[in-house]
Amino acid sequence: MNGWRSLHPAAPQARVPPLGARSRVALPHRGGDPYSRLVALLKRLLPAIGLTLLLLVAAWPRLAMLFQSVSVGFAAIDLREARELKMINPRYAGSDRQNRPYVLTAAIGRQMPDRTDLLSLERPRADMTTRHGIVVVTAATGIYQAQTKLLDLFRRVWIVRQDGTHFSTESAHVDFSDNSAEGHNPIRGSGPWGAVAAQGFRILDKGARVIFTGHADLVLKGAAPRPKPAAPPSLPPAVAARAAEIEAAAARSAAPGRRPAAAPRHGARHHAG
Repeated sequence: MNGWRSLHPAAPQARVPPLGARSRVALPHRGGDPYSRLVALLKRLLPAIGLTLLLLVAAWPRLAMLFQSVSVGFAAIDLREARELKMINPRYAGSDRQNRPYVLTAAIGRQMPDRTDLLSLERPRADMTTRHGIVVVTAATGIYQAQTKLLDLFRRVWIVRQDGTHFSTESAHVDFSDNSAEGHNPIRGSGPWGAVAAQGFRILDKGARVIFTGHADLVLKGAAPRPKPAAPPSLPPAVAARAAEIEAAAARSAAPGRRPAAAPRHGARHHAG
């Protein structure tokens, strides 16, 4: 067999590293390694953050002055409003015992948390139909009881009738069931008939009668007020002193038990005894 040549080339022999030498294995480079990308990002981001902090420290005095000049206010939350049911422009409509309609409106209405039948009103207005036309009642505040149809008004209460009569007072109690009203505070009013001022009022018979209670002053149109008599003019001091002397002398002469002496007669003769 030494005379034969091998038709196949000899395979290369692998080199075996000596013992004790460290083997190095080259790994293929991967460009999408997350760790490498994070390190590269931090190398760029950390210097930028440091530079930003240095600029912020340098500009902080001017920023503090800017923050003081601009005040930011936060709206306070009212817990009472959170518990209450608030309505904007509430409207209630109903009718009295004679089926006459009435309408109650307000700017704001709040339902009481412990009384569902009570409604607190701001700037209420009541339009009622009576025998003599429409009566409008307005006030600053009020409390309405829906079940009993009762309305209590407070502060700057105005009652205006269709004929031009108007009254002003500080409180009033309105009953929509019979279109009656009453008040116990001083009231003033005027109209085509004249003017009135009293300590209270009552509206009865569905608005047909108005009774003024307490001390009342009424001025009717066409009846001029009676002028007060003028005081007599005072006397001068000298005249007043002379009149006082004459009055004292007359009082002494008219005193009982004393008679004024008779004046002697002229031409009378006296005979000695």
